[in-house]
Amino acid sequence: MNRTVTDEEKNEVGIVVDSSSEDVPAHSLPAPKIGLLEKMRGYEDALDRKLGVEGHSIQRRLPETKDPFYAGWSGQLSMFGFWMGGCMNLSSFATGFIGSELGLDLRQSILIIVFGSVAGAAVTGWCATMGAPTGLRQVAICRYSLGWYPAKAIAILNVIQEIGWCASGSITGGQALSAFSDGKVGTELGVIICSVASLVFSFFGLTACYRFMKYTWVIFLIMFLVIMGEIASFGDLAAPPSATGPTGSGAALTFFCIVYGSSACCAGYVSDFYVEYPVKTPKILVFLLTFLGLLIPTSICAISGAIAASALPYNEEWNEQYNVGIGFLIQTMVHPYGLAKLILFLLMFTAVGLNCASMYSASLSIQLSTRRLAVVPRFVWTLVCFAAIVALSLAGSDRLLVFLQDFLSLLGYYATAVFVCLVTEHYAFRGGSFDNYNLEAWDKPEMLPAGYAGGPALVCGIIGAILGMATTWYTGVLGRLIGDSGGDIGNELCLVFTLPVYVLARFAERKLLGR
Repeated sequence: MNRTVTDEEKNEVGIVVDSSSEDVPAHSLPAPKIGLLEKMRGYEDALDRKLGVEGHSIQRRLPETKDPFYAGWSGQLSMFGFWMGGCMNLSSFATGFIGSELGLDLRQSILIIVFGSVAGAAVTGWCATMGAPTGLRQVAICRYSLGWYPAKAIAILNVIQEIGWCASGSITGGQALSAFSDGKVGTELGVIICSVASLVFSFFGLTACYRFMKYTWVIFLIMFLVIMGEIASFGDLAAPPSATGPTGSGAALTFFCIVYGSSACCAGYVSDFYVEYPVKTPKILVFLLTFLGLLIPTSICAISGAIAASALPYNEEWNEQYNVGIGFLIQTMVHPYGLAKLILFLLMFTAVGLNCASMYSASLSIQLSTRRLAVVPRFVWTLVCFAAIVALSLAGSDRLLVFLQDFLSLLGYYATAVFVCLVTEHYAFRGGSFDNYNLEAWDKPEMLPAGYAGGPALVCGIIGAILGMATTWYTGVLGRLIGDSGGDIGNELCLVFTLPVYVLARFAERKLLGR
């Protein structure tokens, strides 16, 4: 039988009784004060429970808390579909035009697209293997090599390039929607529509992005294979390059840098999409599915763009429509007319595939940049990124190729530096085993490298990139030595500058600090 404990008995065992409010009605007691951030976190938790918006954000995913969907064969194959759906888009198609703009012929452009995509996809594919064993986002993983503070720079660069990718996706998606409506919907309105659609999927988190790609990549693949089949016979393999000799070599180096950057750029955040996979997921499987998921769509789309670009000089109708917008060009190239309209409508959703994953990861990178920003719910940063994407898309909607050329070439530089540091740390200093990582220390600066190696190595890599870069707005002192227009060797110099500095400085850092 239960017995009521008296106040005297409570005091005997050390329980303090506050009798001042015993007779005060509960409704008259003052309500505890709740700040704005606490309210937003409460809303996020409620949305997570009801709609699954992923409230845990940047926290490490422990083996016992991972989503079982990713453990099955269907979930693992989704890695391939995720990248196929995200990279099979008009931005990749438009990238293929840049080779012709630089003075390369079709054969040169195709070879560079293939080999540049192989190199970039290999870099991102290797970095992807770190997500499942650690359960950490890529910026958090970078802390184990670069250090706490230098990793913040990677987070900031991630945000910049992911917003840029989303902007290019929104621009091309908006142009497709404008062509679908025969100009009744302007490109600007199309940009906003694509951005809003992307926001919906990124708002609900990683699972929503995966499920969107899982069911759409096959449609996107068929669509671009149809486009390639329709325009293949128009490709001009006989036309000579307009850039020859050293100038042609410089153009080839610049185009390689652009194509490489379009795939390698994901190295700074690729593990964001793999934290839910089981710890024991085979690394070779992760690498191959990621590598092929990047290589195949990038090559198909960019080669299709290169073929179309080679036909513009002798096809006045195509050239005229291309100057109006890339969506109108596709409408002219594809027959019958009804099929062209269907493809244009579906092309808008390829922009959603590109944007939703990038917008999701950008919000995580913001949270990982500093603890003060980490307390703000992810969905708030998703909305901030959305606003930035719309503004940038509207500003650059009439200069797509220049935007892509400058933007994509910049992406590869810091991705190369990140890759060099991660690979060197993993194999030279951690014995190639994740058992040598203290995964509990991911958010404890005092237990992570101080950054005495990662910081200088990153700075030296960027200096090398600046010396060797060649863009429309700046050409480095070494890059301008190649031909009349310069050649981009920023990635090569970034690698050469980063590797020795990191190795030597990291040896010294470990000897002095022991971490």
